[in-house]
Amino acid sequence: MSEKLIVENSANTRLDIFLSEKLDISRSYVKTLLEEKLILVNGKVVKAGYSVKVGDEIRYDIPQPKELDVTPCDIDIDIVYEDEDMAVINKAQGMVVHPAPGSYDNTLVNALLYHLSSLSNINGVIRPGIVHRLDKDTSGLLVVAKNDNAHINLQEQISTKAAKRFYIALVDGNLKKDEGVVHTFIDRSSKDRKMMAVSRDNKGREAITLYKVVQRYVGYTLVEFELKTGRTHQIRVHSKHLGHPIVGDPVYGGSNKFGLNGQLLHAFKLVLTHPRTGEEMTFEADIPDYFKNVLGQLKKTIIILK
Repeated sequence: MSEKLIVENSANTRLDIFLSEKLDISRSYVKTLLEEKLILVNGKVVKAGYSVKVGDEIRYDIPQPKELDVTPCDIDIDIVYEDEDMAVINKAQGMVVHPAPGSYDNTLVNALLYHLSSLSNINGVIRPGIVHRLDKDTSGLLVVAKNDNAHINLQEQISTKAAKRFYIALVDGNLKKDEGVVHTFIDRSSKDRKMMAVSRDNKGREAITLYKVVQRYVGYTLVEFELKTGRTHQIRVHSKHLGHPIVGDPVYGGSNKFGLNGQLLHAFKLVLTHPRTGEEMTFEADIPDYFKNVLGQLKKTIIILK
């Protein structure tokens, strides 16, 4: 059943900010509710950036949490940190984060339900606790919420860019610059809806990635990336856009001379504020052995810059 709210002040404030404060939910969750048409202003669907006006009637319907019914599975996972509010997981390459058509078991969520005593309900039955995701063949750190208050706080940190996420990747070729910023818009590919692509007409969603060269090899570059936004396949798409796709990522044009089972892309560092204590926390995860093995093979080809 929907509830009603009449705007009495805060005129010209963005709708997502207004409701986030009034209802004590994250701005990203407000946007989700808007997309699902569960929030109406004066009986109409509006966008998150709508400026609320005195007298506006806002009707909203926040779904009740559903009981989780995904099967817990005894799957080994690397729990880097855990307390009563959150857990930080070092996800292995090849593991899907949450159940989806064709992959309902053996996901990270199945493992979390087995290993953790509780998970937040905000993302419903299929994605309990999941604040942000990593692609199946991307390894590394992600944070999981164990209760709804922690989820709201952590999700807000991700959406406002307060949390910092760093990745390391091996890309084909040598980048011209030692560091830079990729600022584009990313949308579904017109050729393949499973792929993402940089939009030439600025449609889709804004995507910003910082990059810095760590080491140059003959034919390859080890690069550190920092996400300033979190779009689907963002680093993989931006690497392709730079003309240097990630090694082991044939979907976006990467080479695979090393017989890899996925892209050499690893989320190695995560910086966030604890949702309860407010303490800034930094987590790091070393690159996987198969990644180290490739770098070992390239060691003799290191380019020493003068």
